[in-house]
Amino acid sequence: MRWYPKGYGGSRRDPDQVKRDGWHDEGVLAVSVDDQRLTWPERELVRQLGEKLYGPRANDREAANG
Repeated sequence: MRWYPKGYGGSRRDPDQVKRDGWHDEGVLAVSVDDQRLTWPERELVRQLGEKLYGPRANDREAANG
């Protein structure tokens, strides 16, 4: 039998479960602007919020300059 430090070993949560727990426990929302579960207006809202809070994405800046 092998010993692992606390927090290691066992099963891992899938990424959507981590995001769900973050929303429920901390009020943190992690969403991709390309998430196909969202409608176009919802994806556009996510994009606009991201730009307002953090500035334009790197690939968006290149297209604007090119």
